[in-house]
Amino acid sequence: MTIAIHRAEPGDIQTIIRLVRELAEYEREPDSAKATPNDIEAALFGSRAVAEAVIARVEGKPVGMAVFFQNFSTWTGRSGIYLEDLYVTPDARGGGVGSALLRHLASIAVKRGCARFEWAVLDWNQPAIDFYISKGAECMKEWRIYRVAGDALTELAGA
Repeated sequence: MTIAIHRAEPGDIQTIIRLVRELAEYEREPDSAKATPNDIEAALFGSRAVAEAVIARVEGKPVGMAVFFQNFSTWTGRSGIYLEDLYVTPDARGGGVGSALLRHLASIAVKRGCARFEWAVLDWNQPAIDFYISKGAECMKEWRIYRVAGDALTELAGA
């Protein structure tokens, strides 16, 4: 099985939307995936693009994706890569696609001189946790992720 990974192009938008929705279903949040094709196009390919994506294909068929963006550490004085989503279709799991996607992103991070490559994992997703640990990832147990969204964000902004 040959895995080909390429940078996402505008023609991949529908594939990304489909894979994001499959991921949301897997993560038990199907109604939370609200991004439209226009949202993805603006985020990945617009004049103020904020993210990047890669698509994994086996025999031309899209079987996985990773969406990521650069962040910055004031402690290291260098940028890093934050992996927003990594998804491999159920039929392709166990075939090395996830490993290939992680290697590809790690290679991008190294080429860009990044100090870190980070992501979050749902605490119940033991298959993903085990997979990431097998690749050398460490759980940052002393850190907690906080989020302000929706009405709370509007209120915090004073609007």
